[in-house]
Amino acid sequence: MTRTLCLLGHPVAHSISPRFQQAALDALGIDAKYEAWDTAPEDLPATIERIRSGDVIGCNVTVPHKVAAMRLVDRPDAMVERVGALNTIINRGGLLHATNTDVAGITGALREAGIEAGGKDVVLLGAGGAARAVVVAMRTAGAKRITIANRTEAKAHALAEVGGPDLDMRYAPLDAADPTFRRAVSEAQIVIQSTSMGMLHGPDETGTPVPTELFSPGQVAFDLVYVPEETPFLRAAAAGGATTVGGLMMLIHQGAEAFRLWLGQEPPIDVMVKAARQALAERG
Repeated sequence: MTRTLCLLGHPVAHSISPRFQQAALDALGIDAKYEAWDTAPEDLPATIERIRSGDVIGCNVTVPHKVAAMRLVDRPDAMVERVGALNTIINRGGLLHATNTDVAGITGALREAGIEAGGKDVVLLGAGGAARAVVVAMRTAGAKRITIANRTEAKAHALAEVGGPDLDMRYAPLDAADPTFRRAVSEAQIVIQSTSMGMLHGPDETGTPVPTELFSPGQVAFDLVYVPEETPFLRAAAAGGATTVGGLMMLIHQGAEAFRLWLGQEPPIDVMVKAARQALAERG
């Protein structure tokens, strides 16, 4: 019997996760369908129960449900508690286990690019939900220092509890004209972009929070945005001589980690990447 995997979010029609996850299932000959379930917030409890009682292996969870779903599952793990959000649910005999694979996605993307964050000075642009996973990933990797660049200082300081007392965390205004920001970016070895700036159809799809002149050879610029695959931030970084890492690989690696947890098999990363890029290309 064909089993089901799903993506919960609202909206979800834009997601490319069904394309690359289904491609991986088909490549391994697994009799399962990966479906996008557009779920309004008021329908989330009933949908979670549908997963619990039905023949659903598990699901990915995306905005706006990553926090709300925490109270609806049975066994959120330590990673969920650290990040403060879940993105993966595994159905084990009607008990819903949950984790957050965004951290694995971040570390996997950097590892594939040959980037080591241990002992490095990191600037993190933005302090939203994705930023929490970045802080956990950088702490786990042993980063020396993280400077949170955000327009709202209070939100940046709220991430200090995620980093913990043993991680040097600082604040800078997210303003390309601000001297503190300019110095932090210029001195950083890794700059990670977690805002929506540069996202296709976003509020500022042509903008970059960091101008080219602040980048230099030897730096790494990592953008969590994956549509478009080459963002204005990454173009500015490349023009300044920095090594660039795109958000598509983070998306693939977080999905691959979920695949392992659901099915106990190693997913074909190359198949997932090919399917994801084809899906993006079809959008134009």
